[in-house]
Amino acid sequence: MDAHSKNRAGFTDSIKSHQQNVALRAVRWAKSLSLQNEALVAGILHDLGKYGDLFQRRLLGKEQGIDHWSAGAWIALKKYKSKGVAVALAIQGHHIGLQKGDPDSLRSLDPKRLIEYHPLGLRLSESDMGILCKRFSDDGLTFPNLDSSIWNWKRPCASMLDVRMLFSTLVDADFIETEAHFQTGIEGEKRYRRSGPLLQPDRLLVGLDTYLDKLVRDSQAASSITAIRKDLLQACRAASSLSPGIFTLTAPTGSGKTLSMLAFALNHANKHNLKRIIVVLPYLNIIEQTAREYRRICEFCFGKQKTEEYLLEHHSLSGIRLHIDGCSEENPDDQNESCQHKRFLTENWDAPIIITTSLQLLESLFSNRPAACRKLHNLAQSVILFDEVQTLPIRLVVPTLASLSHLAERYGISVVFSTATQPAFTHLNGQVKKYGVYGWQPREIVPPDLQLFSRSERTRIEWLEQKISWPQLVNRILQHRQVLCIVNLKRHALALYNQVCSQQEEDATFHLSTNMCPSHRLATLFQVRERLKNGSPCRLISTQCIEAGIDIDFPVVFRALGPLDAIAQAAGRCNRNGKLGVGRVFVFVPEEDDYPDPAYRQATSVSRALISKHGVQAMSIYDLQRFEEYYRELYSLSQPQDQASDLVEAIQGFDFAETAKHYRLINQDAINILVPYDTRIFQNLRMEIQRKIPTRDWFAKAQPYSVNFFRPRMGRDLILNYLEPVPLGIGVKSDEWFVYLNEDDYDPKRGLVSPASWDGIV
Repeated sequence: MDAHSKNRAGFTDSIKSHQQNVALRAVRWAKSLSLQNEALVAGILHDLGKYGDLFQRRLLGKEQGIDHWSAGAWIALKKYKSKGVAVALAIQGHHIGLQKGDPDSLRSLDPKRLIEYHPLGLRLSESDMGILCKRFSDDGLTFPNLDSSIWNWKRPCASMLDVRMLFSTLVDADFIETEAHFQTGIEGEKRYRRSGPLLQPDRLLVGLDTYLDKLVRDSQAASSITAIRKDLLQACRAASSLSPGIFTLTAPTGSGKTLSMLAFALNHANKHNLKRIIVVLPYLNIIEQTAREYRRICEFCFGKQKTEEYLLEHHSLSGIRLHIDGCSEENPDDQNESCQHKRFLTENWDAPIIITTSLQLLESLFSNRPAACRKLHNLAQSVILFDEVQTLPIRLVVPTLASLSHLAERYGISVVFSTATQPAFTHLNGQVKKYGVYGWQPREIVPPDLQLFSRSERTRIEWLEQKISWPQLVNRILQHRQVLCIVNLKRHALALYNQVCSQQEEDATFHLSTNMCPSHRLATLFQVRERLKNGSPCRLISTQCIEAGIDIDFPVVFRALGPLDAIAQAAGRCNRNGKLGVGRVFVFVPEEDDYPDPAYRQATSVSRALISKHGVQAMSIYDLQRFEEYYRELYSLSQPQDQASDLVEAIQGFDFAETAKHYRLINQDAINILVPYDTRIFQNLRMEIQRKIPTRDWFAKAQPYSVNFFRPRMGRDLILNYLEPVPLGIGVKSDEWFVYLNEDDYDPKRGLVSPASWDGIV
């Protein structure tokens, strides 16, 4: 009996062969997870339902709407009892996604119940499980032993993560075996994708040292900053010999954390035989500069061509790189091997170095979908470097820390939390233990006796206690030839930019906010850096999107009062290389004192309280104890463990689908709008969806030229008159992707500035 329809060479694939091959491959993936037994059972049973007559008729095109996955899940429960729960969930979800693991939902897998009511309106391939099991046995297949269980009713967060890891091995193995069948050559041989290369940390360390030597030679930084960077690098190398686990790396902005982290990771991987390095960044606008540095190191070691498969970028802007390289999903037969191989590596992260976003990694850890979970097994025995961790939303902190601590303890992963403003997550250790027994007790990489923060004091903060109007602020800004001003809201940035331009030449004034698409922001930052480097006049008015991780150096910075960590990050854009004696940072309170969201307002209120308590003279951004106090007060006020009640309820109920729904780093009430920043690309993308349904390739190409806005309200927001939904099929239109219709509303300096009144512009 067949598992798949005929491929292009006219060959079929038997159920026995497919299940055995999937089981063996899943076991291979599961070795690093110590889940070989569970993976073997899941692989050998996942397509049990395909032995049903209705499924065989479906392969011939004579039936449709057939459920072939519930049978294997039910047999796993019947045969292995509680030990089979994780296996059953993985099997059930390998096509429809992970569902619910509570007792009532597991009992609903009973074929008798599914015959009476199937939640998806499908029919079982065979209602008699005895027939399926007999055909299974007659085919020479046997039920493997399963002596242990990874499922624990008292530890929902950990148990659900273990299921996702098992699920990952099954899904990836099934994808690869199915793919190989349909790629069979004319002689009948299966064609498997190439595996990704090995890490080779010793070789990369040579390249890193060479690159660091060049940076030191070319550096224009002050000797004091160079000494700090050298000390941080040595501290990271020394700490790399410590056993795998959870680490923090707390160092001032501009101290070289990006490359020092890599040095830690490579030495750590070399010492402990770890398989890959995963770099996790919060924002797209800092990914390019990190990827550029890492790519140069890899190219020195392996050459440009090999680097393309050695260093993998997986984020919403990485699709444009594939497109530029000549890859197109529309014509897969025309793809060159290199482009196709990069796409394969992206699907399951089978690459030694991966650069991705917090959204991509963390939402996958809480996902229930096969495509998102497929890569998770490749996290095992890796070093995961989280940069700018202060950006993690407070409402998600506790379940996130619990999952990461479980990954570290159970799967041999080292996690590094890096930032200049390290959140006091250790104060949440007790709450984290309620989700995962391991809690959160990281080791700090940087020894306190290095005193990096006191040595790096290169700015002086002046707290302007009186509220200031926009005209007053403009006058202060215009007193400086090169100056950065950061405000809390996009509408504030726009208003201030317009007023500065009305009094000064517009060519020397720049605007930066998420009203501008990613490509536009990158181009603006390039212009700003060039003017700063050349000593030309440069005034940049920005929202907080400039802060975390952006390598830019102004002599003067103005910052609207906000969270203390945001103020410190803003100061990190001032006198970054220490070339001035002391850079100047002015913290002001605008007359229109408003904030992006309640969490931001609450964090700002903690900053105010500390200023009131200690006075401005004691509010040093180089005082780690002050940040400890700030975060402690913030957590006491915000109670992270009591937030995201819908997410907590879903986890406690072992509900994978609801957990995925509620674990979102970005507000889901938002839309993507393709904007005419580059008119030629805009028109090409628009014509493309007018001709045919957009593919994944189209969305990848559109992402760098789109902006995210809060969802407009029907009947209230006039912006709807300017939006055209992207078509998804005949009579079906997207409610998440839109095309902006009036090209004149996209300003080459300001981004999307709609004439319609809309609360989405914040």
